[in-house]
Amino acid sequence: MTSRRPPAPRDAAGCYSIEDLRTLARRRLPRAVFDFYDGGAEDETTLAENRAAYDDWRLAPRVLVDVAGASTRCTLLGAPAALPAAIAPTGAAGFGWRGADLALARAAARMGIPYTLSSSATTAIETIADQAPGRHWFQAYVLRNQEFFWGLVGRARVADYEALVITVDLPVGGKRERDFHNHFSIPFRFSARNVLDFASRPRWALEMLLRGMPAMENLRGLEAAATSATAIASSVGRSYDPAFDWSRLAQVRDRWPRTLVVKGVSRGDDARRLLAMGVDAVVVSNHGGRQLDGAVPTLHALPEVLAAVGGRLPVLVDGGIRRGGDIAKALALGAQGVLLGRATLYGAVAAGDAGAQRALDILHDELLRTQRLCGAPTVQHLTPDLLRPARPAPVRTPPMPSPAPAAGMPWAGTPARANGAAPPRAEDRAPAQEPVAS
Repeated sequence: MTSRRPPAPRDAAGCYSIEDLRTLARRRLPRAVFDFYDGGAEDETTLAENRAAYDDWRLAPRVLVDVAGASTRCTLLGAPAALPAAIAPTGAAGFGWRGADLALARAAARMGIPYTLSSSATTAIETIADQAPGRHWFQAYVLRNQEFFWGLVGRARVADYEALVITVDLPVGGKRERDFHNHFSIPFRFSARNVLDFASRPRWALEMLLRGMPAMENLRGLEAAATSATAIASSVGRSYDPAFDWSRLAQVRDRWPRTLVVKGVSRGDDARRLLAMGVDAVVVSNHGGRQLDGAVPTLHALPEVLAAVGGRLPVLVDGGIRRGGDIAKALALGAQGVLLGRATLYGAVAAGDAGAQRALDILHDELLRTQRLCGAPTVQHLTPDLLRPARPAPVRTPPMPSPAPAAGMPWAGTPARANGAAPPRAEDRAPAQEPVAS
C-alpha cells in the first residue's frame, strides 16, 4: 500500500510546516532565485548535515508534569522574547518578494523576537527602524572599504539598533554551484538562460518588469557588477575583506557601545578568545552551509563552544532548523536561543507578510507542543536529560562462561573469555546509558 502525498499548498494559510512553505516558494519563484536561497556551497554536504544533525538526537519525555500553562517566553540577550529565537540576517530577500525584509521585521515584532537586518538586504537600515518598530539587530559584513563599513555601523547606531552582529566566517564568498549553473549573480545581470527561467514564472517576472529589480539599499555605491563567469556565484563576496582579523574586531568592540554578537564560530578556542575580548554573545554558525563545504554541522559544534565558555557567554546556534522540536533540541544541548534563516525566509519569499508570519506561527506552535509533550512547562525546563542519542552505542555482550579448568593448569581460577584473552577490565565494560551532559 503506497502512502498518498499531501496536496501542494496554494497559499500560506494552507501550509502546516516549514517544508510546505519551501514548496510554495519553489512553485512561485524562478529556479535561479529559489536556488540562491535554498542552495549551499559545492557538494552541499554541510547544508545537508546541518539538517541531519537534529536527527542524531531523540527526546525522552517526562510524564505527569503540569504543562497547562506552558510558555515559550524567555530572556534573549538581556531582554524579554516570546520565543528563544531571532530572525537571522538573510540577504537579497527582496529578489524573492518585494518588501520581504519588512515582512520579516514586522512578523518578528508581532511575535516579540529580534529581527536581524543583513548588510545585503534590499531595505535600508533606516526604513526598517521607521516602518517595523521592534528589537533590531544589524549584521555588518566586514568590507574592504573600511570607511563604508564604519558608515554602516554608524547608521545602525543612529537608528537605535540594539545589537551589532559581525559575521566572521566569510573572508571570501563560497563556491555556490547552483548559482553558476543558473547564471545568477548579485548585482543581477540578464542572460539567455535566466531570462527563460524568469519567463516560466510570469507573476514574479511581471512584478520585476513593472517595478524593476530591487537594489541592495545599504550597499549602494559599493558593489560593482559581476562581469565574468568566475565572479557570478561569489559576486556578493567580492567586497569582503579577507584581512579582517582579531585586531580589527577589537576595534569594533571599542567603537560599538551596545550588544556585540559574533556570528560564524565553530571552535572552542575561538569562543574563549571572544569571551576574553568582551563580546556579548556568539552564534555557532557555518553560514547555512553556503561557505565552507565540509564544515562541522552547527549542532555538532555547539557542545565544544558551550564547554569553552562555561556559561559565561550566551551562545546561540543556527543552521538546519526546520521544526519547533529542533529549537527544543538546541536548547536542551545548552544554547540560549537560535537564529532562524531559511525557515522564515521561505515564508517571506513565498507569501510576503502572510508567509513570514505563518513561518513563525508554525515554529511557535511546534515548540510549545514539544514542550508540553516533553513535560517542559518553560524553555528553562528543556534540559540535557531530555535527550538520547538516536543511535546509542552498542552494548557489549558479556563472554560465555567457560568450563572450570582442571586443577594444576596455569590459569586455574582466572575467568576465561571465549577467545582465550584476558577478562575485561572494569573500565572497559560498557557504561550504563546516561543522558547527555551539559
